[in-house]
This record gives sequence, C-alpha cells and structure tokens, in this order.
Amino acid sequence: MGTQGPATTDQNYNHATSEEQAAKQKAIDDWLPITSSRNAKWWYSAFHNVTAMVGAGVLSLPYAMAQLGWGPGVAILILSWIITLYTLWQMVEMHEMVPGKRFDRYHELGQHAFGEKLGLYIVVPQQLIVEVGVCIVYMVTGGKSLHKVHELLCKEPCKEIKLSYFIMIFASVHFVLSHLPNFNAIAGVSLAAAVMSLSYSTIAWSASVRKGVQPDVAYGYKAKTAAGTVFNFFSALGDVAFAYAGHNVVLEIQATIPSTPEKPSKGPMWRGVVVAYIVVALCYFPVALIGYWMFGNKVEDNILLSLEKPTWLIVMANFFVVVHVIGSYQV
Repeated sequence: MGTQGPATTDQNYNHATSEEQAAKQKAIDDWLPITSSRNAKWWYSAFHNVTAMVGAGVLSLPYAMAQLGWGPGVAILILSWIITLYTLWQMVEMHEMVPGKRFDRYHELGQHAFGEKLGLYIVVPQQLIVEVGVCIVYMVTGGKSLHKVHELLCKEPCKEIKLSYFIMIFASVHFVLSHLPNFNAIAGVSLAAAVMSLSYSTIAWSASVRKGVQPDVAYGYKAKTAAGTVFNFFSALGDVAFAYAGHNVVLEIQATIPSTPEKPSKGPMWRGVVVAYIVVALCYFPVALIGYWMFGNKVEDNILLSLEKPTWLIVMANFFVVVHVIGSYQV
C-alpha cells in the first residue's frame, strides 16, 4: 500500500509532462503556415502536386529525348513516371505510419528514421540544397519567360531591357504573395499554376504538330564522339530527373489535409496524387515525343525556342510559364 503513492505521483507527472509537450507542439503547428490550417480537400492535393512537379522542365524533355534516342528515351520517361509515382505513394503511407503522429516535414521523418541529431544532419542540408537550387531555377526561368514576352511583343520601338530586371520583377510578385498566412491561402495561386502547366504543355506539342516534321529532321545522336554521346546521355538523365522532381513538398501538402483514425489523410491525398499523375502524363509524354518527332536532334533545350510562330501563341505560352512558375515557387 505504501508504494502506490510515489508510483501514482510519477504517472501523474509523466502525464502532465506529455500534455504540456502536446500543447506546446499544437501551439507550434497552429503558428506554422503549413499546419495552421488542416482543412484541405483531396483536389487540393491534386493541383498542389501538379504545380510542384510539372515545371518548366517539361519544355526540355524533347531536348532530352534527342540525347537519349527513341528507345532509351521512351523507356526512361515511362520508368521515371512509374518510379516517382511509387516513391510518392511510399511518402503518403509514411506520413502517418506511427499511430497518433503525423510527419508533416521531412526533417521529422528523418529524425524518426535516423535519430534526433543524425536525422537533422542527413536531411536538412540536402533539403536546403534542393530548395535553394529550385528557387534559383524558378527565378531565372520566370525572368527569361518575361524577357521573351517583351521581345516578341515589342521588337522595334522598345529598348532592350536586361534579363536581371525581369528577374527582379518576378521576385517582386513573391514579396507580396509570401505574406499570405498559410498553405491553403495559396490554393487559388496553385490552381492557376496547375492549369497553366497543362496549357503551355498543350501549346508546346500542338504548335509542334502545326509546324510539322522539319525537312532536314534527323534522329541520330548529335555528338560526334563516343565520349560526347555518353556525356549528353547522362545530362539528359538529369533533365528527366529534374522534370519529375516534385517530391520535396509531398509531406507538407498532406499535412494540410484533415485526418482521423476512421478517415486518415492518406486516402484523399492518394486520390489527388493519382489525378495529378494523370495530368503529368498528359503534359510530359506528348511534349517529349511530339517535340522530338518534329524537330529531331536539332530541337532547342526549350521547345518554345524552336517555335517562333505564331507569335501570339508563343507569347501566351511564355506568359503561362510565368504564372505557373509563380505558383510553383510559392508551393
């Protein structure tokens, strides 16, 4: 009888400590922009994933095909689609693999797998490199597309404007959008970006069809040496990998979806992912295959550069790229 008191006291203390930690974590989640609003629907997952994955990299796929060739190129495109869909499914399943716990951020999943300190050392540096690199690419891509719109619309009377100025214009948009309170607040921006990605991809392959197969088209490797061919092959693999790079915000997207033991978040998240990957296929495969078919190994590293006419359509496509990259940058 005398030993029950301390045990009960310890249990009460541990229970109180757990409640304090849970309250502290809830306060942090309510403050952070990713988890402050968990009322997203499955279609949020769909267009957020489309926005995160279908970037300007799709426009370089015909060029990648030119370095890979028909057989390896088609095989790599299909395998990349399957492998990235499978790995994304793994991320969706791992989000709530521990009962009562949601891994809303990559470093939390890393800490669970490798330990509190080692998990941070392994995950955070890689995550920072990816995020900084992607943001730089998006800034330059957005600025280049704005510059191209200016060139096409204002050829004679206008003065030349430096590319750096257009990059600053692109950045100024994010100065405003970055003040939105949470992830769900940019749902409209992300939806517009997803629609734009499908739009400029459709313009890219349909304009290629309109231009037709070029008279001097050739499908052989452009490099004159074996070393050059191998180098271009691996460079093309990098282009394909970059085009399919959209996993860096999967956990954060799922974190915005409500979850209960009866209806876990992985259900609506996976539904949105499947829809997103159908859109990815509709964007990637026509652009890559048709662009290469029409221009062969002379295709530019951005398919829109190979399409100079009709001017109004190419202007529209570049403007769509700008809108999409704005959404991608925010996501």
